[in-house]
Amino acid sequence: MANIHSQKKRILRAERERLENRRYTSTIRTYFRRLQAAVAGGDDETADSEHLALVRTIDKAVKRGALHRNTGARKKSRAARVRAGDAS
Repeated sequence: MANIHSQKKRILRAERERLENRRYTSTIRTYFRRLQAAVAGGDDETADSEHLALVRTIDKAVKRGALHRNTGARKKSRAARVRAGDAS
């Protein structure tokens, strides 16, 4: 454990930021699973709304720094392929 006051504050801040990043990545995984389920079930309306929510969340995560921009682009591309029915 750190002895320096500013380092103690930095440890707390890093933990808060880590949890925020985890929330984004977890939400992205959840939306991706929902998208896959909607596409597999043949529900176009739900698939469209899930795809939109997924892309929005990915963009926000990239903007906040929770995801690298190339990772975000890769995930959006994969989601678009799933939405189109080209990949599983």
